[in-house]
Amino acid sequence: MAARKLPPLNALRAFEATARLKSVSKAAVELSVTQSAVSHQVKALEDWVGFDLVRRQGRALTLTDPGERYYTAISGAFDQIDTATRRLIASDPRKGWLTVSMLPSFAAKWLVPRLPSFRAKFPEIDVWIATWWNFTDSSDLTAFSNSDVELAIIYGPGDWEDVVSTRFMTEELFPVCSPAYLAQTKLKEPKDLSRATLLHDEMKQDWRAWLKAANVSHIDPDRGPGFDDSALLYQAAIAGLGVALGRSALIKADLASGQLVAPFALKLKADLAYYLVSRPGTENFPKIKAFREWLIEEAGRDQASPAAPSP
Repeated sequence: MAARKLPPLNALRAFEATARLKSVSKAAVELSVTQSAVSHQVKALEDWVGFDLVRRQGRALTLTDPGERYYTAISGAFDQIDTATRRLIASDPRKGWLTVSMLPSFAAKWLVPRLPSFRAKFPEIDVWIATWWNFTDSSDLTAFSNSDVELAIIYGPGDWEDVVSTRFMTEELFPVCSPAYLAQTKLKEPKDLSRATLLHDEMKQDWRAWLKAANVSHIDPDRGPGFDDSALLYQAAIAGLGVALGRSALIKADLASGQLVAPFALKLKADLAYYLVSRPGTENFPKIKAFREWLIEEAGRDQASPAAPSP
């Protein structure tokens, strides 16, 4: 096999950054070197290949046709090196972040209050909570596979392809409201919800399912204000805006504190569950394995302890 024909790697790195950022000064900042050093390295690459790759016109910088073709050809390789390096670092519990994606409501109402115990057990692992990634319960998790996120907590059916998923928690659904709202509306039976304001999150179909289980058919399950985040939904219920359909995993602390109460005994088991999702081949990386085992332990402890009783 013939030896690889590789240019000086520092020169190649300087050219890639300059071409990607369209600026020698920005490339210098990214590479933590001087502008002169970047220009010198790019010139060294041009001397090595034998022709110009960058066209300089005053402060403006463009690529020559060969430079454009070369940058297009090598940029994908740099992306692959970047991804491989991030995954390599992720496999070492002593270095870097463990990036975990989840909905803001789950982060605020369930995970973050429990993170001190993970920190105490694994002080060498820095968890980065990412709530900006919109991974849904769709069967297509391409967005997850192509992201920098190492783990995702997803509420869904768990039938995703090309990922490793571990179910760690189920939940029950039941109406909740503030004690003051309960006293005001005098809710005794599910049929009394006809004189209450129903509050919704994006799972609006859940009210329909709970009312059906309660044999209540005279109430429109779609009426009432809505929120795109469950944490906001429960805050609205605490504020006395109406009755929310609570998820046992997310409202346990609010029930325990007395900010929310459950007027009725009926609890409906949710069809969906919470899953921890990782990429194939990474599930036994030390950081990922540690977080998964801790998460399963916390969820088991949480579901083993009963919620606060109804009034």
